Amino acid sequence: MSLAKTILPLAASLFFASPAFASDPPEVVVSIKPVHSLVAAIMQGVGTPDLIVEGAASPHTYALKPSNARALEGAKVVFWVGPGMEAFLEKPLSALGSNALVVELDKAPGITKLKFRQGGAFEADDDGDEPAADAGDSHDHGAFDTHLWLDPHNAKAMTAEITTTLVAADPANALTYEANQKALDDKLDALDTEIASTIAPVKNKPFIVFHDAYQYFERRYGVHVAGSITVSPESIPGAQRVAEIHSKVADLGATCVFAEPQFEPKLVNVVIEGTSAKSGVLDPEAATLPQGPDLYFDLMRGIAKSLKTCLS
Repeated sequence: MSLAKTILPLAASLFFASPAFASDPPEVVVSIKPVHSLVAAIMQGVGTPDLIVEGAASPHTYALKPSNARALEGAKVVFWVGPGMEAFLEKPLSALGSNALVVELDKAPGITKLKFRQGGAFEADDDGDEPAADAGDSHDHGAFDTHLWLDPHNAKAMTAEITTTLVAADPANALTYEANQKALDDKLDALDTEIASTIAPVKNKPFIVFHDAYQYFERRYGVHVAGSITVSPESIPGAQRVAEIHSKVADLGATCVFAEPQFEPKLVNVVIEGTSAKSGVLDPEAATLPQGPDLYFDLMRGIAKSLKTCLS
């Protein structure tokens, strides 16, 4: 082989591997597991986002670790739901200044927001179905329910905003991000149809949840949540609230009362004592699931399966 034939391919490979023709993916940090799953799906083939609230930790009670602070300092893009969900991030993110693009997904175009309900035993005029249209313009943390991802249509709105942000931050990989979004949207549509079919036989049976996290799932699939033991998991309900819910279970003939993995299940046992109701577990924040692009689908299927199993 001639020297020219050896040098030219080597020179070309070095040329196209130079910074002008190759770029490392941006450092991306995501707050919680359901959102991380969507970002990870969009970034497949490009890179892997970092996650702040790992394992079984809850964003409602989380305290930022030094490793999280270092990740935020090195981030080019940060995705979070907003201060109503991850209050612990509000000050750290404001301190980043212009070093990172911080994307608050509760303000994504097309997101449906529902008003935060008051009281544990929901009344007919307190079903939360009225959209909280102006909630995104305020940091009133009680203005709307922030468990937005529990409606796949909201997940698609988030996915669109995630893709737009990543394309702007990393145009070299735009085609991959856009192709991944198309594939993810198709999977979300199929998931939506699947869950509706799974839930259909039991959707009219009343049940009680540990905390009021399920409005978006309720509204999407027509299930009948009769009340919650506590509106917010940061607040331990008093004896009067527990007595109210106990009466509600008995009066409605609620089939199930659902606990959550991160929180004390003893209250659920108190609520169902002396009734025919069974107990189950729902995991709206994916505490028990391994992080990654498949987590969102496992989360939603898990909720549907738990409901069908306990309510059947």
